Amino acid sequence: MANHWETEIGCNLLNTLKDKRLPSEFIEGYHVHILVRKGSMSFSDGKNEFVSTKDDLVIWQMSNSIQKVSYSPNFEADFLLASPEFLSAFNPEMAWASKGFVFIRLNPSFHLDEESKCLINSDFNLFCARLVQPDSPFRREIVGRVMQVFLYDLWTVYRHGLSQMKAADNTAQTFLRFLGMVSENAVREREVAFYADKLCITAKYLSQISRQITGLPASQWIQFYATFELVSLLNDTTKSLTEIADAMGFSTMSFFSRYVKKVLGKTPTEYRQK
Repeated sequence: MANHWETEIGCNLLNTLKDKRLPSEFIEGYHVHILVRKGSMSFSDGKNEFVSTKDDLVIWQMSNSIQKVSYSPNFEADFLLASPEFLSAFNPEMAWASKGFVFIRLNPSFHLDEESKCLINSDFNLFCARLVQPDSPFRREIVGRVMQVFLYDLWTVYRHGLSQMKAADNTAQTFLRFLGMVSENAVREREVAFYADKLCITAKYLSQISRQITGLPASQWIQFYATFELVSLLNDTTKSLTEIADAMGFSTMSFFSRYVKKVLGKTPTEYRQK
């Protein structure tokens, strides 16, 4: 059974020996970030087999198909659980989040050098310190800020891998170009056809590439970016709802209101009241 803090705020840090739980127990409900301390673990993402040992950072995104997980008898790891809702609420930056998602999808197991290990260790220690503090009405927000620090450090660790992603991998490069375009245009352009035309490919092929790389359709990535921008605009109370609707290219407030209700589950007014 999930413990109190998993269900309460959607984030927890566990140790395989201390808590007598294994990372694979949480695949269905969480993104799992595993720092291997001792021994080894093996798994498959449905395409490739991986073996991870001491000082490897393993990330199982919920969109990955993780299979055939096994652990050595002396396996020990700290692992950070984050629900999709928690990550979405505290994602500090969309462009790097998307690039990191692609890199992790292709490289779910990554060996940490000393500098990177120090960064991740310091973040895990900070999670541990904040998660065991007494009750606070701001516990979720505090842990959320720690998650933001962790994500920035994670993207710092992966930055060299991203820059060295093989140019020969045309599929990955096309998808990254797509993400770059979406980050610049998603406020107003929310149709796959717009980006496919810019890339000189068909909308169907763009969605095939997106599913191949990430397991998600191109339309979902556009919605991720558009929703991120929408929330930022709604949180800026200096802007009226009419101004936001205009900025996002909606011809009427009713169209805008229906769109917000669809992606956020609330009308613009209800969101701001909350």
